[in-house]
Amino acid sequence: MDTIRIMLVDDHDIVRTGLRSYLQTQPGMEVVAEARDGEEAVRLAKETQPNIILMDITMPNMDGLEATRQLKSLAPESLVLALTVHEDKQYFMEMLAAGASGYLTKQAAADELVAAIRAVANGNVYLQPALARWLLDDYQRLARKNGEPLHIHNEKAEDVVGLDILTARERQVLELVGQGSNNDEIGKKLELSPKTIARHRERIMNKLNMHSRTELVKFAIRTGLISLE
Repeated sequence: MDTIRIMLVDDHDIVRTGLRSYLQTQPGMEVVAEARDGEEAVRLAKETQPNIILMDITMPNMDGLEATRQLKSLAPESLVLALTVHEDKQYFMEMLAAGASGYLTKQAAADELVAAIRAVANGNVYLQPALARWLLDDYQRLARKNGEPLHIHNEKAEDVVGLDILTARERQVLELVGQGSNNDEIGKKLELSPKTIARHRERIMNKLNMHSRTELVKFAIRTGLISLE
């Protein structure tokens, strides 16, 4: 993908203006449309065919949940990344169920937004690390309901090999990613800069041939690197 075509959906003009100004400065990104509510977003998505739709949730006329549901059938090539003030499990789960490919709160750092857009544009799922714990909670609940072990040591040979090829520092970073910490939080705990943590995470993904935080979290669970109990 040469240029990531982005549509902004938010009922606050000042938010859209700020997002447009910032994203237009990023290499390989272009803001092709803006919408004030879900109805306008659905119409413009069919006309402009953006690659990524940054979708607010609480809006007049049609909210982000319903817009995302409609877009999955009316503009399936356009991928939705929720960008919202709601750090709320119900909204989080409902947006993913509606078809969103990622979820980010407006408290996230600007560079994380860019990383999320690129991840979703490349076909991956992006979930803000601080919210990933909700997925772990659901995994734990499901495992207990089905009578499955919460720790599956040595379940797959490739998992064991994967852990063996990680350095001690990379295991520390992976463990903290699995616990829902972001780069800033991990950096403070390990006394390293967020950029250094980002490089560690990139090397971990390359070594394990993984492409999203969700995959890393599942890997950490399977290998027993993090505890759900």
